Amino acid sequence: QVQLLESGGGSVQAGGSLRLSCAASGRTFSRYDMAWFRQAPGKERDFVAAIRWSGDATRYAGSAKGRFAISRDNAKNTVYLQMNNLKPEDTAVYYCAAKWSLGGFPAEYDYWGQGTQVTVSS
Repeated sequence: QVQLLESGGGSVQAGGSLRLSCAASGRTFSRYDMAWFRQAPGKERDFVAAIRWSGDATRYAGSAKGRFAISRDNAKNTVYLQMNNLKPEDTAVYYCAAKWSLGGFPAEYDYWGQGTQVTVSS
């Protein structure tokens, strides 16, 4: 089992940058595939980016490609989401998620953090 705690959210103007962090508990973090999702007010939770347990493969939603970068530091039990050129439509609560790696990218994730708010003003 793993517990997740996001941080790094805040308010920023359009065109700005933020780096989100997700700190995980447990000694087996390096065996978990990780991902970021987001949920805007009144909308469903959407996939943003994912990274495999080894860090050798990543995947992005179309809206994130070229602007966001997911990375991880297994020695620090932390996954990151660097967000550049932020837009008002990126405003949402961002969630970190984890799943014990079974090969490939997970279709679903088992563990979720509480979320961190990102607000982008125009």
